[in-house]
Amino acid sequence: MKAIIFDMDGVLIDSEPLWKIAEIEGFGKVGINLTQTDCEETVGLRIDEVVRLWHKKVGWNHKSIEAVSDDIVDILIREIYAQGKTLSGVHEALELFKSEGYKIGLATSSYQRIIHAVLDKLGIEKYFDEVHSAEFEALGKPHPAVFLTTAAKLDIHPNDCLVIEDSFNGVLAAKSARMKVVAIPEKSHHYDQRLIIADKILTSLDEINLKDLHAIWG
Repeated sequence: MKAIIFDMDGVLIDSEPLWKIAEIEGFGKVGINLTQTDCEETVGLRIDEVVRLWHKKVGWNHKSIEAVSDDIVDILIREIYAQGKTLSGVHEALELFKSEGYKIGLATSSYQRIIHAVLDKLGIEKYFDEVHSAEFEALGKPHPAVFLTTAAKLDIHPNDCLVIEDSFNGVLAAKSARMKVVAIPEKSHHYDQRLIIADKILTSLDEINLKDLHAIWG
């Protein structure tokens, strides 16, 4: 284990409830009435991919996919600054990894301006050696590109990276990148049994233990 790569939403910030607010309000502007369960089905996907999915499924004509995506991101950033909260154990885990000399990356499906808002709101930008958004990849999670690019930026081989994720799409992306994965299931929706493919499952970052993490490699 030479580098730790964090997902952002649901790992560093309790943003999944905020995403639901943003998606329900944003899609509502084009006449699509989503439920919270509808939002849960697309956790971990890039927002433009979520909008394309619903456009294909339901459709609307008076607003572009890009405009709807921008609306949702604007609403989300509003909510991040209004009520965004650091998840339990985040500062302690970041301090631990930094003090032990590990490289630390952030790899997320969220757009760059969302990343900026989250790191600014939580005051944790100083901990990250590299920050990368799937916005700049041809495909978002569950494709592994965002993790592979982050590892390359950190100059660490994927096999030596540990990813901390909350969603199945994120865990699948990390496993596809041949990285080790700790899953911390997001608590605002039902537990996804598919997370069993992760190398380790924790309930929060408070449970991080270096000895246990190293043991994942055997």
